[in-house]
This record gives sequence, structure tokens and C-alpha cells, in this order.
Amino acid sequence: MRNVARTSLVDSAIEELRKEITSGAWPVGTKIPSESRLAESLGMSRLSVREAVRVLAHAGLLQTRQGDGTYVTATDESQVALRRRLDRAAAMDIIDVRRGLDLVAARLAAVRRTGEDVAAMREALARREAAARAGDLDGFADADVDFHLLVADAAHNALLADLYRSIRDALRDSVRDKEHAALAPDRSHEDLLEAIEAGEAARAVEVSVALLDDQEREL
Repeated sequence: MRNVARTSLVDSAIEELRKEITSGAWPVGTKIPSESRLAESLGMSRLSVREAVRVLAHAGLLQTRQGDGTYVTATDESQVALRRRLDRAAAMDIIDVRRGLDLVAARLAAVRRTGEDVAAMREALARREAAARAGDLDGFADADVDFHLLVADAAHNALLADLYRSIRDALRDSVRDKEHAALAPDRSHEDLLEAIEAGEAARAVEVSVALLDDQEREL
């Protein structure tokens, strides 16, 4: 990082730290240098660095862990804003959004899926079933969301996959919110996989609609 002039020190520090984060120099999960090291690198006081870190933590890019240090938690403030909005979203709002994403994903996946895509989806469903048998709601929710993300991946549309991943936490929470009712046996996800594997786009869309209708009735 370049040495920062002593004008607007906090703003300058925020800009420099943000560059390290958004450029990928500090990926998500990285523990950033200590205040003293940052202050020396930037040529400013620890107080200015501390305030810059506080601002970026408030923005959702950093998280300070007491007695441990400060870690990068996100690289894009717009994604943080979306995640916070989704956290406040009503369950019905999420289903409405999924009606758009899921139907497109199912239709395209049935046309564009590869053998590797199908194998990955089948593995996710195996984990989902095993978690259901074990009564592991967290494992079930993770596998359920993984399956739907893999359907989006099988559509081979990068924007669609990114949009789906942006609501991952909200999807997981919606599964967990149903508590142990979510673990009841059903064949709907297997039916969706079979339709995708067979290249039956219309049937894949039909099964996706039925899945969302079932979730809406459970609200």
C-alpha cells in the first residue's frame, strides 16, 4: 500500500483499505494486519486506522473479533446491502423472487446440463436424504440449498448463478425456519433431478412450480 498524505486521513485510510479488499489482495476470511502495522504502512496514526476499520466494519466488509483481530467478511458493499435486505425480507417475498429464478434455472438446466452437473446434483440429494434420516436440520438445509445452487450452475448462465448465490443465506434460513417439518420424506427434488437429467424442460419447470407452491402453503 502507498504512503498516505496527512490530509483527510480517515477517508484516505478507508479508501486504501477498501482497495485491498475489493482488489482481492485480502480475500474473504483474511485476517488483516494489526492497527500498528497498518498505521506504519499508511504513514498515519493508529487512531485514524482504527476509525477506518470501524467504518468498514459498519459497512459489512470487515469484522473485528475481540482478542483475535479483524477479518474480511465481504468484498462488495452492494452484496452486503443485498444480504441485509434479504435478512429483512418476508418469506413470501423470497418465494416470489425464487419463482423467477427457479423456473429459469430448471428450464435451462434441462437443456444445458452435463453429466458432471447431474452427478453433483445427485450427490447433494444423497446428502440431503442422509441428513433427513439423521434428523440433522443444519445438514439438511445445507444440502437442500446446495442442490438448488447446482441446478442454477447447470443452467450455465453466470449471471443466473450469481443471482442465486446472492440469496443463499435467505434460502437456507427459509429451509431451517420450517424446523423438523422440512425433514419429512418427499420425492419432489428427485423428480426435478430426473426431469433435468432427461432433458425434459417443461416437466422440470412444472416440478419447480409445484415445489414453490408447497413452500407457499407451508407459510
